[in-house]
Amino acid sequence: MDLYDVVELVTDLPEEGLTAGSVGTVVHVFDGPEPAYEIEFADDDGRTLATVALTSDKLRRHG
Repeated sequence: MDLYDVVELVTDLPEEGLTAGSVGTVVHVFDGPEPAYEIEFADDDGRTLATVALTSDKLRRHG
């Protein structure tokens, strides 16, 4: 995944108020110790709901 890719959660994150299928945008890529991605989830008005660092096993490309 690359910066600004649109991704979708494959698992619920109840502590963040997010469910599987929630769509977000990659806003930062971490290279190590294992690849991870900071994902921003926003509502329909563009307000940030959560920003979460996740590994690729929790995400898939949207669309």
